[in-house]
Amino acid sequence: MDRADPPTSTELQGYELREKQLLASFAMHSCDSDGRNHPEAPHPYRGPFARDRDRILHSSAFRRLSGKMQVFTGEMGVYHRTRLTHTFEVASVARTMSRVLELNEDLTEALALMHDIGHPPYGHCGEDVLSECMNEVGGFSHNEFALVIVNELEQRYAGFPGLNLSRETLAGQDVRAHKAEAEIGRSPMLEVQVVDIADSIAYDAHDVDDALQMGLLSIDELSRLAIIRRSLERIREKHRSLPAVHLRQSLVHELIDLQVSDLLQMAMERLRAVEGKSTSEVSNQGLRLCHSGTISDERKELESFLFDAVYRHERLMEVREAASDRLRTLFEILLQDPQRLPLRFRERAQRVHIEKVVGEYLAGMTDAFCDAQFQFAAQYDSGSLADW
Repeated sequence: MDRADPPTSTELQGYELREKQLLASFAMHSCDSDGRNHPEAPHPYRGPFARDRDRILHSSAFRRLSGKMQVFTGEMGVYHRTRLTHTFEVASVARTMSRVLELNEDLTEALALMHDIGHPPYGHCGEDVLSECMNEVGGFSHNEFALVIVNELEQRYAGFPGLNLSRETLAGQDVRAHKAEAEIGRSPMLEVQVVDIADSIAYDAHDVDDALQMGLLSIDELSRLAIIRRSLERIREKHRSLPAVHLRQSLVHELIDLQVSDLLQMAMERLRAVEGKSTSEVSNQGLRLCHSGTISDERKELESFLFDAVYRHERLMEVREAASDRLRTLFEILLQDPQRLPLRFRERAQRVHIEKVVGEYLAGMTDAFCDAQFQFAAQYDSGSLADW
């Protein structure tokens, strides 16, 4: 229908009405948001969590995830996941579960896009090195660093530092930074729990995919695991035989679908008992989403296998050791000569402990940028390194 006049502010803010119609009572509703640390006027047609999602998506730190390894490095090929592709896959799984459970998809997606934004270069070995180097100032946690990025380091707006995300999105990331504390007492928002589960599901399934494609594992080796056998049985019910490449792809699909379906079935049974309650009431009650006992045990078996057979594979360990040495050397160089830091980090060092600042600078780097800065530092005795 054509209209001459632009829509009114009331019409544009229909997202609150849509949420009332589409979301369960226990979802996080935009109208219940506790706002932002730096107050801002409401957007005429985007809810607070949609704005959070967009701010994270457009941030510099988010773009740099494309150059950070998930498990495997660029030296081992180009097929495997990066932090960015993993993040999009987590967001896809989390949105699906959130939609089925009638939770807030905007908040779920914002949390998913943010969940790995604080990862340093070289994956978990990079985090281990930084934590070791920063031991005297509390170590390093990529989940805690994510909050530093979105609250302080991102420089996108004139009126405030960071991205000024909603308190709910920040609280969700804070839960990830303090997982042990979140496992008892008051439970995290359901959207936070969904993202955490989606992260684990995507991580396991896609590491299986990458390891198979790179020849680190075989289907026969994986078939010793109950959840793999269960997935292969479901594939055989649909297809008599498949070429190896299609079997690998089908296995990844079934692994994800099997775990998501089990989680949703268990979640819907639990959530029926809290219909009509608010997100705060459900958290106070301590409700936590989880897989069935059978799938939970099978997932633990898979993760234990991947730890030994993939994450500790000799091909991967060689690359990790070399990367760890580069990162450790850069940390020591910058700690001894902070004047080599870019200007904004030298200024930050006037307010924050120098070991934290050096760690933050290194943690923001992509793998390739870290390699380049290491080569530069090795060739020149002095001179400032580049700013990411």
